[in-house]
Amino acid sequence: MTIKCIIIDDEPLAIKVIESHLAEFKNIELVDTFNNPLNALQIIESGTIDAMFLDINMPGVSGLDFIKNSRHDYHIIITTAYREYAVESFELDVLDYLVKPIPFSRFLKTVNKLNQVINKTSSKTGGYTANKEPYIFLKVDKRLVKIMLKDILYIESLKDYIKVVTLQGNYLVHKSLTGVTEELPDSNFIRVHRSYTIAVDKIKSVEGNLVEINSKRIPIGRNYVKHAKETIFSNNKDLNI
Repeated sequence: MTIKCIIIDDEPLAIKVIESHLAEFKNIELVDTFNNPLNALQIIESGTIDAMFLDINMPGVSGLDFIKNSRHDYHIIITTAYREYAVESFELDVLDYLVKPIPFSRFLKTVNKLNQVINKTSSKTGGYTANKEPYIFLKVDKRLVKIMLKDILYIESLKDYIKVVTLQGNYLVHKSLTGVTEELPDSNFIRVHRSYTIAVDKIKSVEGNLVEINSKRIPIGRNYVKHAKETIFSNNKDLNI
């Protein structure tokens, strides 16, 4: 599915940075850019966009005032140099809040969140997409690799890197285990150890505080046992665990 988005920002340099980041994603189409929300009204009201990257401090109408006074069925990502508007922004149901200058690693997290939300919405509504299977983008070396969530077996922490083990192969990514786990849906992915996050549906067996996935025996850490086993056995509440 192609995600159509616009950028609204009164700083040309800020627009160029977001444009550069977006250019890395083949599934995202930048429809247009604007220097204030009023100029974007026509395309917004057409109902053809999926997401908007919106600055806060702009002449005329601020980004937050625009959100408060408009009805929208698209996802809003705030892009601002100010941290103090974060709470108010999330109370207005924005998808994410990015603080300038926006590093690509943080922008990637936002795009993964956007992909998941749109894929989830499309599957619920029965809307057509070229690929309804949810996925995540991870930066492997200098490439952005699209990994289908259904293919992930488990993720292992290796100091400053993580090893993502999938049905197709392994990927070494410069990212924290905490960071990548936050980007995965908790309905199927759970942290079971300070060094491991696993896909619940890939578990072959459980023995004591060990789970087996694809012949790999993964320990369940003492601090994770209660939540992990409650999640793993959520459909078998009669079991004595």
